[in-house]
Amino acid sequence: MLFLIRSVVVVTFLFAVSSLTNRSFAQAPKSREVAADTLNPIESLVSFATEHLHIPYRSGGSSKKGFDCSGFVRYCFNQWDIALPHSSAAQAEHGEAVELDNAKPGDLIFFKGHSTKSKRIGHVGIITEVAPGYVKFIHSAWKGGIRYDLLNAAYYSKRFVAVKRMIGGGTND
Repeated sequence: MLFLIRSVVVVTFLFAVSSLTNRSFAQAPKSREVAADTLNPIESLVSFATEHLHIPYRSGGSSKKGFDCSGFVRYCFNQWDIALPHSSAAQAEHGEAVELDNAKPGDLIFFKGHSTKSKRIGHVGIITEVAPGYVKFIHSAWKGGIRYDLLNAAYYSKRFVAVKRMIGGGTND
């Protein structure tokens, strides 16, 4: 009986070790330590956010089961120990204001809610690419979940409010 138990333990251990060592690096979950070896913190943040494309939208969501916009941003920044509130309006109170012309990947981009006449911030995303006249961001949208959009799209350009930098010069209150 002892031999049987010992054999099961050894086989279980060998299976566990084998499955860990046979995983390709691309399949392994990215950790900040692994990502930090090859990417700077901003590239790591954008890469981490991109890994969540197509996760569905969920009102109030803050997990891989579904995210709302601020829950997604909060989740991503939390991986780098930057605590943000779970509200786009409250997140806009943090960081350093940045002119749109000086926006960089990793900055947060804020928008009015459903109404262009509103003064209240109601949506947030993470900028992933910037070029003259071009800003691409990743966010959790009611239609499509985690996805990319462009600032020059009519819907977003009419609602644009601000850009804030949380990493590299911003405050991390």
